[in-house]
Amino acid sequence: MASRPLKRVAAVSTPSEAYPEALFRSVYVDHVQFVFSVLLSFGVSLNVVEDAVQDVFVVVHRRLGEFEGRAKHRTWLFEIALRVAHDYRRSARRRPTEALSEGVADHAPTPADLAVAHEALAHVAEILDGLDDEKRAVIVLADIHGMTANEIAEVVGVNVNTVYSRLRLAREAFEKALARQRAKDRNQGDST
Repeated sequence: MASRPLKRVAAVSTPSEAYPEALFRSVYVDHVQFVFSVLLSFGVSLNVVEDAVQDVFVVVHRRLGEFEGRAKHRTWLFEIALRVAHDYRRSARRRPTEALSEGVADHAPTPADLAVAHEALAHVAEILDGLDDEKRAVIVLADIHGMTANEIAEVVGVNVNTVYSRLRLAREAFEKALARQRAKDRNQGDST
């Protein structure tokens, strides 16, 4: 009797292998820009944000089989991205920053334009870094990502009135910090 070759059947050894790969691809395609933007908004440096996005989706790939669907994928991704951003910000404080690369295309803004934009972004990032995570989350989601209060409430996991309260407090704190920064800049300009 001739023996037939045995079919190799891969056993499901981890929860992430229990879901179709197409689902992961769909989650990635639908939400990669959102994750990228959240990471930047929460202080991940532009030169490492792609690594951070990959870290988020490594977690998603590993844990998607455990996702119970009690929340939307976007809500779940926001929570993961927030934790990854926190880790990157913490580790960035411990290591020196790298210089930007030299190559700039001809159609790029002038160095003066880049310096002004970089300085403005640095001020915004500094002010956002001064907010606690609860206030930072609502102001970033509302004013940068354009989400509604109901969407923010779902993503953050609080009621809508709490979102409105945190948003008001965050905007007030942002405005006060911005005014202090402008006064500091004026004082430095006067002393030079």
